[in-house]
Amino acid sequence: MESRISGVRHMCALTLLLVSVCPLCCRASWMWLGVTSAGVPEQRGCANLPMSPRQRELCRKKSFLLPSIQDGARLAVAECQSQFRHERWNCSTSQDRAVFGYELTSGTKETAFIYAVMAAGLVHAVTRSCSQGNMTECGCDSRLRGGRGSPAEGWHWGGCSDHIQYGTWFSRRFIDGGVKNTSTTRGGYTPVTMNQHNSEAGRQAIDSTMSTDCRCHGVSGSCAVKTCWRTMAAFERVGVYLKERYERSVQVWDRSRRKTRRKDQRRVSVDKHQLVFINKSPNYCVEDRRRGVAGTRGRRCNRTSTGPDGCNLLCCGRGYNTHVVRHVQRCECKFVWCCFVRCRRCESMNDMHTCK
Repeated sequence: MESRISGVRHMCALTLLLVSVCPLCCRASWMWLGVTSAGVPEQRGCANLPMSPRQRELCRKKSFLLPSIQDGARLAVAECQSQFRHERWNCSTSQDRAVFGYELTSGTKETAFIYAVMAAGLVHAVTRSCSQGNMTECGCDSRLRGGRGSPAEGWHWGGCSDHIQYGTWFSRRFIDGGVKNTSTTRGGYTPVTMNQHNSEAGRQAIDSTMSTDCRCHGVSGSCAVKTCWRTMAAFERVGVYLKERYERSVQVWDRSRRKTRRKDQRRVSVDKHQLVFINKSPNYCVEDRRRGVAGTRGRRCNRTSTGPDGCNLLCCGRGYNTHVVRHVQRCECKFVWCCFVRCRRCESMNDMHTCK
């Protein structure tokens, strides 16, 4: 009898584990679109893409958004790798459907950034497509048009404001399924609600980085009247904004492991603009194939830098190797009449440093 009860408990624990892990896998699978070749999603169609059933159904209903979904994923992956190119964790990806590997489910600061930048990339791409007139379901944000901005300064709202409301709505439906994050009301986070919170923080980053652009109107180039509209920032600016949030991210306690919480651990109050994480990050210095950590061995470093790309920090104190690299390029180019450009072939020898 006791062995039977033990077996039932084991099955229940396994079921709970699968339920908690599967949502992460399903939500993450669409990120594969960010590393695949352009045009592949359209060729395969929604039914054959690595999406959850809910995402696949939404994709089928709004198939015109499929190019924007891929654009958003590719934009986010590229920006993640740009922001972390000098860090020990350099946002490395793979061509398989896990894309980010261990970092997608580790619950660390890196996980937080991935979910935030992916959600932001989707908002940015869909909104840009709306503003360019590529879709019939959305266009410019006309709510401000015609309104008086500042009568004293002589300007009013007009032009084509970016309609981030539609992009934000679609990002929520596609990534979160429209499920409200209840972590702040119930106390603590689970891996799923942590990812929901960070996805929403990514969407809020698009709104926080928007700017107001204006055009002058008047006789002889005067600025008697201005027409103004709201514009999304370049995604590089959004990436910088989210990287700053990553640096100031807040650790929260894991509600799914309530028994491990210390009695003196206080609940941390966070707002929707902050990134949150559950687990501390590994140091990423040494390769760990089980976790998918590549380590920093062989990474190129800057010998004179005191920042994260410096050989001391990036190589984790292990030292570095120096190689002499021969660099050949065209130089002293001149236009020759008529009609070609003549250049010299210049060679230089440069030191390259790589981590041991």
